[in-house]
Amino acid sequence: MGIGDEAGASLESQISAVRELGWNRLEMRGVQVPGYEKANFHDIPDAAFDRAAAALRESGVTVHCFGSTIMNWAKTVETPWTVTQEEIRRCIPRMQQLGAKYVRIMSLKPSDEAHATPKVVLDRVREATERFLDAGLVPVHENCMNHGGMSWQHALELLDKCPGLKWVFDTANPVFNWDRSKARPWPRQDPWEFWEHVRDHVVHLHVKDATWNPAKKDADYNWPGEGQGRVRDILADAVARGYAGGVSIEPHMVVVFHDAASKAAPEEATRANFVEYGRRLEALIATLPPAAAK
Repeated sequence: MGIGDEAGASLESQISAVRELGWNRLEMRGVQVPGYEKANFHDIPDAAFDRAAAALRESGVTVHCFGSTIMNWAKTVETPWTVTQEEIRRCIPRMQQLGAKYVRIMSLKPSDEAHATPKVVLDRVREATERFLDAGLVPVHENCMNHGGMSWQHALELLDKCPGLKWVFDTANPVFNWDRSKARPWPRQDPWEFWEHVRDHVVHLHVKDATWNPAKKDADYNWPGEGQGRVRDILADAVARGYAGGVSIEPHMVVVFHDAASKAAPEEATRANFVEYGRRLEALIATLPPAAAK
């Protein structure tokens, strides 16, 4: 599957892209329904959600995961907790209506100086986890620009303190994230090292690849297997170990979700990139060793 808005803002473009690939699942994040502004799938108005749900059912495309904005990098410990509680309240019935089992969550943006996870963050992630589990749903935390993503040690702490929480591993995020378990100046994380320590908790994978660009002090995004995200190694290891969870492409090559400057990319370009990315991932998977391809 793929993260929908990586194929374009409109639901039509998102459905079209996965169908062109011959796939039948989406991970819903941002979406624009005709007559309504683009927003996260748990935030669009009820009427827009009902239209989207009907279009998905008609297309035969199912929703495997909600890529929510719950406790994401746009929020800090100062953000009123009611914001997150309301997001959870809206998200649960929509997931249940569409039969989606997984919801991607995060653990708030850390301060520039943070090296430890505040108790309030652990408490909030635990509460969110319990809310979803009580509804029969599975929250999966992403290693991103958040407290749980500061290092693999922070990830394991979060998993230990929040029973029932699972992990969605993003292959490229360690390329540009600092390893805050170490002394300053922080080095960037090692994707393989992070994977090795959390893989037993991973039930969903985001395939993204990137190369650190020292000149711009940021990452350049690549086709799967062509960057520093160890995509091929991680996929081979996952399948060899019996991984049977979701694999969701997140190209980031045309649109970067948190980069306002990239959001004006023509929808035709984002959809074409999404489809090409999916085909390249399929080709990569086809080259995995026989033991990993079973």
